[in-house]
Amino acid sequence: MASGKSGAAGQPGMPGERRPGLWARGWAALRHVDPYRSVKAALGALVIVSVGLTTFLILVAVHVDIEMRVIAILAVIASLLITQFVAQWLIAPLGEMTDAARAMTRGDYARRVTFDRRDELGELGRTFNRMAGDLEAADRHRKELIANVSHELRTPIAALRAVLENVVDGVSQADPETMLTALRQTERLGGLVEQLLDLSRLDHGVVPLRSRRFEVWPYLANVLKEANMSKGQGHARGDVHLHLDVSPPELCAHADTERLHQVVANLIDNAVKHSPPHGRVSVRARPGGRAESLVLEVQDEGPGIPEHDRDRVFERFGRAAGSEGKQDGGTGLGLAIARWAVDLHGGSIRVAESARGCRMVVTLPGLGRISA
Repeated sequence: MASGKSGAAGQPGMPGERRPGLWARGWAALRHVDPYRSVKAALGALVIVSVGLTTFLILVAVHVDIEMRVIAILAVIASLLITQFVAQWLIAPLGEMTDAARAMTRGDYARRVTFDRRDELGELGRTFNRMAGDLEAADRHRKELIANVSHELRTPIAALRAVLENVVDGVSQADPETMLTALRQTERLGGLVEQLLDLSRLDHGVVPLRSRRFEVWPYLANVLKEANMSKGQGHARGDVHLHLDVSPPELCAHADTERLHQVVANLIDNAVKHSPPHGRVSVRARPGGRAESLVLEVQDEGPGIPEHDRDRVFERFGRAAGSEGKQDGGTGLGLAIARWAVDLHGGSIRVAESARGCRMVVTLPGLGRISA
């Protein structure tokens, strides 16, 4: 049986398992005396070589009848040369890191240290490069954040300004239709600000998780009711039908209902936006594998998400390309916030395979997360 083979291979008494462990432990223990893997060992070797050289010159002086003054001068010169060589070998990486750090203070986060060593300075260099990479990514994200937020804010502000200018100039009347257009742009601005606030809470980790037991059917029915009420307002569409399927009907789950509302609302909003005219968005709920766990599916009948974009859509400002290669509208924050809320529960969210449209699957662990 396969399990029997696996158990035999894992026995600690097997020679094949013991030799690599002993070799690894022995190699690690030798690090402290290896000058190439330890700065302390290199300095110790420097002292030993200097003392050995001095002793050798003294012995030569005794047998060759050379004055001790000459031997002392030669010993000092040799020790200085050896010390200078070792010091240069040790200090050179620090100088390179200093230059790279100064470049980073000027905003050049692309600089990296290039020395390849196995000692503590090598570990410091690799850590420095990882830190530089993180700073470069953070700086790139900051620039993308400013550019994306500026673009998203500029569009509704420009539309709202145009509407108000037309009313002030007398081009259009302040009738209900004109005011509704202004209201839609204001709602769009408010939605973007709310998403940015959620993003700030995400970064600072200030949102606690308040999980409780709840009945899934009435909860999701209320979320869909709110989505139906928002149809025809802002960018929501009123021609898309929302369908709810909960099995069994008495299904209960354990989660933070406020955070879960963010997840479901964002998924429904995306599904509605990408549905065809008079399309259908289905929300399904099933029990998971643990007590009061939950599996949610939101599926639309739109063009779907290309496979190469399925991970990127959950990133901040990540947007999937449409059927013609164009990016879809929106801020690109909704799915990032949804993934954050799911991660708080210890669950998962993914784009699943579907014969038609896009199928989002959310798994919440229920009591398994609370007891962990």
